[in-house]
Amino acid sequence: MEETIVDKRFGDIDADAAGFKKSKVCIIQAPYEGTLTYGKGASRAPQAIIDASRHMELFDDELYAETYKVGIYTSPPLDIASESSPEKAINAVKSAVMGVLEAGKFPVLLGGEHSVTVGAVKAAKEFFNDISVLHLDAHHDLRDEYEGSKYNHACVARRIQKICPVVEVGVRNISKEEKDFIDSAQSAVKVISVYDILESHNWKKDASNLLSDTVYITIDLDVLDPSIMPSVGTPEPGGLGWYEFMDFLKIISKDKKIAGFDVVELSPIEGYRAPDFLAAKIVYRLLGYIFFGKK
Repeated sequence: MEETIVDKRFGDIDADAAGFKKSKVCIIQAPYEGTLTYGKGASRAPQAIIDASRHMELFDDELYAETYKVGIYTSPPLDIASESSPEKAINAVKSAVMGVLEAGKFPVLLGGEHSVTVGAVKAAKEFFNDISVLHLDAHHDLRDEYEGSKYNHACVARRIQKICPVVEVGVRNISKEEKDFIDSAQSAVKVISVYDILESHNWKKDASNLLSDTVYITIDLDVLDPSIMPSVGTPEPGGLGWYEFMDFLKIISKDKKIAGFDVVELSPIEGYRAPDFLAAKIVYRLLGYIFFGKK
């Protein structure tokens, strides 16, 4: 990784806390949206999240910690145009995440569409043998193929469960193909849907118990209710609220070793900054949970 310090960096952190060599965290920007099928704009999401983050308070009001002091490096955007194939985008992300892990840093991937997660999980699997993926999403993403591609954003979890086990949380939309796959012996996917969440007070611990000791977290922002996160490609009603969502991430961060995480599928709405700011706060607060939450 080069030491280049970009002008627009996550949190607007001072240069002495934003260099790669001294940082524990590396923000990887993956502005790819080559297979989106409904709402577009995810290629603008990494920059929108970074722009919003520059207006956050760096002192965390819940943790009473200055998370940025662990060092947060922001890498330049990956060179993956939306005209590129998803396979090319996935390989570029895998290479970038591998570089971060090889340097002993913690990777945070900002999509872009959800297909980029496959590259990050492939890289993490090479470093952590006993790893599972916590997949937070409104959709199962378990189609074997969609619109002619096995790497469409609607196929993400189907590809990942071939790499390692997947636990899906917050899902509330499913096709017949996906239901049949989950019920089959081929599936390495466990599901806690919104209907399970509504029926159980213990769903957070139930989800934690389904995961391995080491976890990669992928956050498709449509897991949240559209009332707080309308800026997504397919805003499904009935999603999670801010406090229950963040409390769940806090529990997982305490229970597990987090290998990395991503935030994907933000489609910024011009003139409406609240969802961009929310996404930035998720990144910063989750980093706080990971680095300070066990104390």
